[in-house]
Amino acid sequence: MTATKEEFFKPAKMSAQAKAEQTNTVVRDILDAETIAREKKTERLKALRLAQPAPEPVKTRKTKR
Repeated sequence: MTATKEEFFKPAKMSAQAKAEQTNTVVRDILDAETIAREKKTERLKALRLAQPAPEPVKTRKTKR
């Protein structure tokens, strides 16, 4: 079965519902990937923050009035 010129250059049009479904699937995939990346970054930054020594409290001077 060989592809004809018409089949190659003029594919059948997608229905509006099929196109919307395809768009939704792609958007969900992108959002899921971004969520996973954000969670990994958050975990990495949290681990770095917890690995740092605790800061010393700042001493404030009392002024006489």
